[in-house]
Amino acid sequence: MTDTASRADGARSLGDVLAEVEVFHSRSHSPTRRLALGHLILPVEPAPGVGGVLLAAMVATHIAQIDEDLTPDVHRLLQQVERADRVVQPRLRHRYQIDRHGLTRTTHRLVGDGGEFRYEIDGSGDAVQHTLGAIYCLERLDVLARQAVAPALRKAMRWRGPIDSTFLSYLVGSSGATMAGVVDPRAWALDMLGFPAGTVRPTKREVQRRYRESLRDAHPDHGGDVTLASGRIEQLGEARRVLLASIT
Repeated sequence: MTDTASRADGARSLGDVLAEVEVFHSRSHSPTRRLALGHLILPVEPAPGVGGVLLAAMVATHIAQIDEDLTPDVHRLLQQVERADRVVQPRLRHRYQIDRHGLTRTTHRLVGDGGEFRYEIDGSGDAVQHTLGAIYCLERLDVLARQAVAPALRKAMRWRGPIDSTFLSYLVGSSGATMAGVVDPRAWALDMLGFPAGTVRPTKREVQRRYRESLRDAHPDHGGDVTLASGRIEQLGEARRVLLASIT
């Protein structure tokens, strides 16, 4: 599986839309700056889910472009939304509202196409608008989901690299992380360790055995590809962790 980043052109992409956010905003030169949300597809289980990954990508893409004088309020706003506090408007010079009339629409997506996944972050509008949009999306979630997803946005504020597989690894805290593992971690882990189709509840012993066998096959001393061995071994370790965590 590979993760690639691209910039959307406003048209719906080929492939399956795994997560999607519509942000409606006033034009950057408008004297009254307004913001609203539209259609959302935000799967967030298990946290952060593909929805949380998309929100984090929106924040990571734009946070460095926001004036440093405004960034403390970004952090305060995220904390207030996470705790379901009352949010006084306007924030960061924008007023959040329900009405979308007269506002420009931009769309951000996380798309799966076969074995590949790509981020599509729309370049319209300004950085503050899209960062606010990502944070206000949390208000559409219940309180427990907000608290589970908010840490991903907080981590994204510190990211200064490309929005690709390295960003995902940073976000979920595992160098062996893949987007397939976020979409359906157990199915991905079962496939990674070579369990036959239809396997639902392997035992701890079966997981450990499959892990050792897969690890041996991946090692260069046993014919594994030297250039791919490190990444493969990390993914095998992550697959074992996912399955063992699900065994009670």
